[in-house]
Amino acid sequence: MFHSLVTTDLPRALFRAEQIRAMDRYAIDDLGIPGYVLMQRAGSAVFHVIKERWPGAAKIAVLCGGGNNGGDGYVVARLALDANCQVQVFALSATEALKGDALTAYEAYRMAGGRVSDGVPSRLEEFDVVVDALLGTGLDREVSGVYEQAIAMLTGFAGGIIAVDIPSGLHADSGVAMGTTVKADATVTFIGLKQGLFTGDGLEVCGQIYYSDLAVPEEVLKYQSPAAFLENTYKNLLPPRPKTAHKGDFGHVLVVGGDTGFTGAVRMAAEAAARVGAGLVSIASRSGHAAHLNATRPELMCHGVETTTELQALLGRATVVAIGPGLGQSSWARSMLQPICDSGLPMVLDADALNLLAQSPKTRENWILTPHPGEAARLLGCSSADIQADRFGALRSLLEKYHGVCILKGAGTLIGEKNQSCTVCPVGNPGMASGGMGDILTGVIAGLIAQGLSLSDAARMGVCLHGTAGDKAAEEGERGMLASDLLPWLRYLVNVEAH
Repeated sequence: MFHSLVTTDLPRALFRAEQIRAMDRYAIDDLGIPGYVLMQRAGSAVFHVIKERWPGAAKIAVLCGGGNNGGDGYVVARLALDANCQVQVFALSATEALKGDALTAYEAYRMAGGRVSDGVPSRLEEFDVVVDALLGTGLDREVSGVYEQAIAMLTGFAGGIIAVDIPSGLHADSGVAMGTTVKADATVTFIGLKQGLFTGDGLEVCGQIYYSDLAVPEEVLKYQSPAAFLENTYKNLLPPRPKTAHKGDFGHVLVVGGDTGFTGAVRMAAEAAARVGAGLVSIASRSGHAAHLNATRPELMCHGVETTTELQALLGRATVVAIGPGLGQSSWARSMLQPICDSGLPMVLDADALNLLAQSPKTRENWILTPHPGEAARLLGCSSADIQADRFGALRSLLEKYHGVCILKGAGTLIGEKNQSCTVCPVGNPGMASGGMGDILTGVIAGLIAQGLSLSDAARMGVCLHGTAGDKAAEEGERGMLASDLLPWLRYLVNVEAH
């Protein structure tokens, strides 16, 4: 039996659904590869993963829709029959309406002796594996009717669930669940990776993602320019340090924040900058508590700063400024932000620095904005739900309005700069949903800029480094993980993984 290579070693290029369809048409119309051949290869790839993940599976249910995604499902069902599995197909679209390659696949399954039941299954408990071949990448509205009922049947299913190309109900471009969505244990996707698999709800419902190029020629894969790039493996961009290095070679980070009652945030950001290798780290904070900020970390230079004159003296020695952790929105906070913006120094903005920016928008090329969805909503004058409904679109809007580099945090963090394909970083885990994680990220990125990385490289490496450190820390359990638990892993990763 033929099957193209199926791998979990994913390519970096990500595409929108319309681009994948264009690649598919190019392979069929221009290169003369029959559509049914591609369908057979897709079904073969899915069945290969079933055998690999569930080698003892004897009873397989296949839920088929009426399009080519359903056609792939009929191929899977026929291959399962050939392997002496007990197979039951549930057709949620009238088989009389099937056409083209999907009809051919259906007829081949029936000629092999396959059984088809019309409509939603009444029960699935007897099956070992369910194949989701209901809805493909063309979904553009909320799931309803029999499709919604079939997806609901899978809730609580104890066996394995494998999605064909994309979990039904997931929007291929945005990663948004369209009402209800299949939560798969594995997803096998074809020709090009869909960008929605790696952000938003995609991270929750795809399970392990497998990829097959369906053995198409390389020119098909290069027919479209990637809409985005996947960064799911941490890569250290810092060069080895020369023997003659001294602290002045690795920059001076100034962290500004920590209004009264918010000292922890600025301290965590500063220590994170130091732990990733910044040569010097200073803190500018309120005079009332500045002297105590470095009580257990004397390497940090802490300054009480109440006036812009005092701040200017520190700016004159800084390589990069991180502002926002614990900053607040008081008159003191406002007085700190403006001279930093005027300084010309590269900046990393987080937390209340972003909220202040939302109140008085401006553009700058050499800053990095790091909003979570709530902050992004304030920056764009919309709701958090609007941001999450189209994270890629929100990133483009942020870059259009504020310029520089933007990091839209959340599940499947997006990193971008204007007129460039963005980067999607799906590393990290739910244990990182706790206070202080954003402060750590701010310090990490500032520390990387201090050591000479460009803003875009520092943003991409910083997000992936931060998420990978979180994953390392979570090996002891996600619940109860603290932001400061990442600090030893940050130091480890910038050394052990260095070039």
